[in-house]
Amino acid sequence: MGRRTQGFISSTTSRPTKSGKAIAVVKAQELLDQPIAQSDAPTRELTLEEAVAIAIQLQRHEQLVEAQEVYRRVLETDPDHPHALHYAGVLAHQQGRSDEAVALIERSLVLAPDRADCYNNLGIVFQSTGRMEKAIDAYRRAIAIDPHHADAYSNLGVLFRAAGKPSDAEAAYRRAIQLNPDHIDAYTNLGILLNGLNRTEEAAACYCKVITLRPKHREARRLLALAHTTLGEIGEAVKIFEEWLAEEPEDPVAVHMLAACTGRSVPPRASNEFVERTFDSFASSFESKLEQLSYRAPALIAAMLEDSGRERSKCFDVLDGGCGTGLCGPLVAPYARRLVGVDLSEGMLAHAREKNVYDALVRAELTEYLRDSVESFDVIVSADALVYFGELDSVLAAAAAALRSNGLLIFTLEHAVGIGADVDYRLELHGRYSHARAHVERVLAGLGLHTEIAQAELRMESGLPVAGLVIRALKSQADRRSLEGET
Repeated sequence: MGRRTQGFISSTTSRPTKSGKAIAVVKAQELLDQPIAQSDAPTRELTLEEAVAIAIQLQRHEQLVEAQEVYRRVLETDPDHPHALHYAGVLAHQQGRSDEAVALIERSLVLAPDRADCYNNLGIVFQSTGRMEKAIDAYRRAIAIDPHHADAYSNLGVLFRAAGKPSDAEAAYRRAIQLNPDHIDAYTNLGILLNGLNRTEEAAACYCKVITLRPKHREARRLLALAHTTLGEIGEAVKIFEEWLAEEPEDPVAVHMLAACTGRSVPPRASNEFVERTFDSFASSFESKLEQLSYRAPALIAAMLEDSGRERSKCFDVLDGGCGTGLCGPLVAPYARRLVGVDLSEGMLAHAREKNVYDALVRAELTEYLRDSVESFDVIVSADALVYFGELDSVLAAAAAALRSNGLLIFTLEHAVGIGADVDYRLELHGRYSHARAHVERVLAGLGLHTEIAQAELRMESGLPVAGLVIRALKSQADRRSLEGET
C-alpha cells in the first residue's frame, strides 16, 4: 500500500461558538510556546473553536498528550462538538486506539454529515485496520460530497492497488494528480504502482516529479534510486545517494543504501536507525504490500513449527523476534502459554498490538533483548528479521542462549544463490542481506544446535521469486551444557 496522504489532519471551517461555553485560557497557554490570543487579560477564556484550533496545532506538532487533554475539556463542555469529536478520533487513531477513533469520527459525522475531510479520515482509520470495504465506502462518500477531493482519490487508489485492481488504482491516482498537480503522495503511490507493474521508467518519472516538488523528499530519493538499480543503472543510484549524503551526511538510509550499491563500507548489520526509519515509514502499508508480493515467510515458519511435532497446547513460552505488524502472531499463538513480540519499530508494534494476540510487545534491538533473556523461551521464531543482519554469529548465539533445553529456533533468510565459496553473505541492492547456506550451517553447528534447512520462495519481487532458507534449530540438553562451558 502507498503512503498516507498529507491531509490526515486537514483544516475545516469553524462552526459558530455556543454562547456561555468556553475554556479557561491559562491551562491552554501552558501547552503552547506562544500566546494564544492578543489579550492582556490573563484570565480571558478561550472559545471552544479557539481551544480546538490549539489542540489541532498541538496534534500537528505531535504533542498528542496535550492535545488529548484539550479535546477532553472541550467535549466535557460540549459533548456534541463535531470538530472536537472528529479530531479527537484522529488523535485516538494516532495513539493506536482505532476502534475508539471510528466511534468518535462516526459520531461527528452524524452531527455534521456533509464534511468530506471527515469521511476521508474515517477511510484512513478503516484502511489501517484492514476494513477495506468500509474504507472504500468512506472515500467514495468523501468524493460524493467533494468531487475535487484529491486526497480521497489518492487513498482510493491505494485500496484499489491492495485489492489487485491496478487499472482502477492508476485511474484514481491520475485523477488525484489532475485535481492537484502538486500531489506528492499521488505521484509517489503511482510510482510504486507502476514499478510493481514493471513500468520502471514511468515509475522513475513519478519519483522525479516528487523530487522536483520537494527536492529533499527522502522516500522519493530512495525509490528513484531503486528504480535505477532495477533498470541496471547502478551509477545513477550511487549518484542519488552521494548527493543525498552531501546534504545529510549521517542519514542512515542513504548510508546503508550507498553501501548496498557500491559494496563499500558494508556494515555487519543494518543500523538501528535504518531499521526504525524504514519500517516506521511504511508500517501502515506493510501487510497489504506483502500480500501483493505473495509473502510466505510467516506461513513457512508456522509449517516448520508444526512439522517439529510440538503440540498446539498453549504450553510454551514463545518469542516472535522482529515481530513487525504481528503476521506470525496468530500462527504461533496456539502453541503459546505466553507470546512476546520484539521489534525496533514503534509503528510496526502499534499494528501488532491491534491483533490482540501478544501477551507483551517490546520495543528493543533483537540481539540485546535476547542477551537479557537467558533460558526464557521454549520457541523463538523470526520471519525475515535476520535479513537485516549480515554477520549472524552474535544474534544466533544470543538466540541459542535464550532458549531452554529442547527449545526451537525457527527463522528465515534470503538465500545468496551463486555466492562465492569464501563469502558468507552479501548486501543486496534492495538493502537486505542474503546468506550462503554453508555459512548458516557453520554458525549453528558451532553453537551445537541440531539444524534442518529447507529452501523456499519467500515472496515475489520485481516479478521474480525471492529465494529463501527456512531454518529450524533444536537446542538439546547437551547443547545447553556446551553453551555453558563456553561462557
